[in-house]
Amino acid sequence: MRFDILTLFPEFFSSPLNQSLLGKALAKGVLSVNTYNIRDFTTDRHRTTDDSPYGGGHGMVMKVEPVVRALEALRSDCAGARVILTTPQGVPLTQALAGELSREERLIIVCGRYEGVDERIRAFVDTEVSLGDFVLTGGEIAALALIDSVGRLVPDVLGEPGSAAHDSFSDGLLEYPQYTRPEDFRGQMVPPVLLSGNHAEIERWRRIESLKRTFKRRPDLIEKAVLTEAERRLLKETAG
Repeated sequence: MRFDILTLFPEFFSSPLNQSLLGKALAKGVLSVNTYNIRDFTTDRHRTTDDSPYGGGHGMVMKVEPVVRALEALRSDCAGARVILTTPQGVPLTQALAGELSREERLIIVCGRYEGVDERIRAFVDTEVSLGDFVLTGGEIAALALIDSVGRLVPDVLGEPGSAAHDSFSDGLLEYPQYTRPEDFRGQMVPPVLLSGNHAEIERWRRIESLKRTFKRRPDLIEKAVLTEAERRLLKETAG
């Protein structure tokens, strides 16, 4: 899978992308990430990428011309590439959206900056994505989060192919509690069921704990989850 990043700060990405699973996936060629400086697509000698907003106001606005030139150049060899703009106004980045995007062959990510982008840029974008209801200094951090969340779902990126299926949000719920050695840490014991070897009981325990944790921490997710009648009764008992 290929990611192309349009940014004013290409050097921002060099260190994070060389670490851990992403670094290994890039080294193996399973993923590829290319950064492009938006300033390279300007035409004036000052390489201007922003200007003051029409109508007045605070801050500066990202200019439409260099961004669109860059997008047209990148799309010239792959018309089907999906273009994403990182912006607080976008749809929330969810596990479901990450899964959808992981099935694309190529993503072009435009990193927003300043007070925002010229509205006309949106006509050249397929999807606008937000990390949440807060504002960053620029879209580079959001682009990294997008690459990480999407890239890890691409086949052959994770060492354990099935591990992503048990991530939080993969089934609409938060993940169950996890334990490893030692069995006893300062009096805090690993739940006996996890030591039993009874895989059916372990799966049942994990599902129940996932339901309880989601109910306590993210009740909004419970409203959307597909649950059995027995699971709904369990939650009512928990609430009681």
